[in-house]
Amino acid sequence: MAETITIEPVTRLEGHAKITVHLDDAGRVDEARFHIAEFRGFEKFCEGRPLGEMAGITARICGICPVSHLLASSKAGDAILGVPVPPAAEKLRRLMNLGQLIQSHALSFFHLSSPDLVFGMDSDPLKRNVFGIMQAHPDVARAGIRLRQFGQEMIELLGGQKVHPAWTVPGGVREPLTEEGRQRVLAWLPEARETTDLALALFKGLLDKYAPEAEVFGNFRSLFMSLVADDGEWEHYGGKVRIVDSDGNTIADKLDEADYQEYIAEAVESWSYLKFPYYRPLGYPEGMYRVGPLARLNTCTHMGTPRADGELLEYRDRVGTNGIVTSSLMYHYARLVEIMAGIERVERLVNDPDVLSSRVRVDAGINNLEGVGVSEAPRGTLFHHYKVDENGVIRKANLIVATGHNNLAMNRTVSQIAKHYIDGPGIPDGALNRIEAGTRCYDPCLSCSTHAVGKMPLHVTLLDAGGNVVDEARRE
Repeated sequence: MAETITIEPVTRLEGHAKITVHLDDAGRVDEARFHIAEFRGFEKFCEGRPLGEMAGITARICGICPVSHLLASSKAGDAILGVPVPPAAEKLRRLMNLGQLIQSHALSFFHLSSPDLVFGMDSDPLKRNVFGIMQAHPDVARAGIRLRQFGQEMIELLGGQKVHPAWTVPGGVREPLTEEGRQRVLAWLPEARETTDLALALFKGLLDKYAPEAEVFGNFRSLFMSLVADDGEWEHYGGKVRIVDSDGNTIADKLDEADYQEYIAEAVESWSYLKFPYYRPLGYPEGMYRVGPLARLNTCTHMGTPRADGELLEYRDRVGTNGIVTSSLMYHYARLVEIMAGIERVERLVNDPDVLSSRVRVDAGINNLEGVGVSEAPRGTLFHHYKVDENGVIRKANLIVATGHNNLAMNRTVSQIAKHYIDGPGIPDGALNRIEAGTRCYDPCLSCSTHAVGKMPLHVTLLDAGGNVVDEARRE
């Protein structure tokens, strides 16, 4: 008799979600779905607001990565003003985005995912959390807190506050970095590098242990999409969109963000509030692609900094095939390579005299009635698309966030894990945790607010085809 297993809530990610696992008449997993069960409505209530307010408004979408929305929104505003920002402003925006990437990746790896990796997927859930890490490995926990603090302090030194800094604007930024701020960033760098080395060594040491999970944690063929520089170098702010396949072939290159609707379409399903973007030429759902750290390391040719270039080569040699990595478990590894690249680029930027320049903003009026901004958020490519009237009032806004891009892949991932680890109506804790951990590979941002911490409550219910409860399991 057909049954359904429901995992609700899914823990250690931003927002609220549930997972349903559908069993066929023989008790085998038929499919699994990752449901986003909340609605925000930012695109709609931005209508009627002035363009100049959009960066500040859309930054409130996320309390973890507001910088990502600040930058994409400001770049859309740049396009509507029709002016290039000063070179100093671009470098300062890049610096803030690197701070954002470092702090978000540190949070994801050390606080949200390391409990699974360090203690094991089948370990006691009372210990398998950030507090367990603090007790068993205080050096690791402290290092993760400090690395995140480094990224947040960079954001504060530029924007005046760690969360929702009203700093980037259409045409540039409000003010440059101070010499005092520059020195504070430089003083942090040795410790940040040391922590990144620690994290890389930790994860590399676990690769053999998690080889079975790597085979089924979102390990499938797909497309990969991100920004890259003109020469193929890893990008996080500029460049153009590149799409590659699982064999490393470039499917599309140098795509303009203004034309995103020609290569990205969005589908909807009745069981989730999150849209399902796909690569338009291949249709839905065949046009599934992934974004974020895994994708960025698949689409680029090199990282562009010495240490990160070496780590990229080792990463591809250890877990890739012909230079391409398809297992979503390796999002964790890719994040650490990106942190290394971010630290090296921060050092390069803070030693650039332009970051202290006072020429950081261009004043202009409304020269275009439409603009698209794109940037790489920690979780992947982020699009902001605005249409305005002659007075710069928003008439329509469309946002495609990184978690949306990954929606098809996350659903494929939970199905793959469920089919491998669930056989019949039993509810083993380790299987349920692996399904949750599969979604955490992507570090999805659902409500765009804060991460869950502490205990991990789960309520799993098995229902027969008539909706009758046949079994239950709770983890408080």
